[in-house]
Amino acid sequence: MTHTTGSRAGLDSAGTDPKQDLHHYLKAAREALLWKVEGLSEYNVRRPLTPTATNLLGLLKHLAGCETGYFGDTFGRPFDEEPMPWLEEFDEDPTVDMWARADEPREYIVGLYRKACAHADATIEALDWNSVGRVPHWPTERNEVTLHRILIHMLAETNRHGGHADIVRELIDGAAGLQETNDNLPPGLSWEKYRERLEGVAKEAAANAE
Repeated sequence: MTHTTGSRAGLDSAGTDPKQDLHHYLKAAREALLWKVEGLSEYNVRRPLTPTATNLLGLLKHLAGCETGYFGDTFGRPFDEEPMPWLEEFDEDPTVDMWARADEPREYIVGLYRKACAHADATIEALDWNSVGRVPHWPTERNEVTLHRILIHMLAETNRHGGHADIVRELIDGAAGLQETNDNLPPGLSWEKYRERLEGVAKEAAANAE
């Protein structure tokens, strides 16, 4: 693989740095996800709440592997700080990174995710956004990528699972919103009345369709 190090992406026509813009939003998405696991018991933080067993701690474990894979192995910068042996078990169990074992405490998974993100940040800061790498598990015909593409891919991946975390956390204890300091929700709204209103609309629409 070929890549260059040590310089920033050029400014765009608006005078902003595209690499730094994407990195900023990725960091914000990570912090929103981390907030979703705060203040919960060991049971609730790993409790499966959808038919496909989506759970909060599993989302962090999965994304830790994504961060180290896409920003590490792809660009020849392997993550050696913390072993993740489950990554070798996908052939036997494709769900292996989507849940945490009983002997994997929340603090361990959260710490692993933070270390993975720090390793990814070092890659992002070191490389130009047009630096080239190869994703080992993607098909050969499309596995050559730039840092630009991987930043977009990882931002989309994190936000997608952040949405999963939003719903799971709300089902656990009703906590909702983007950040502890900025929930980004309409103020003064009665969510119970709002939900009842939408339930009524859904029933009305169903009746009209008959």
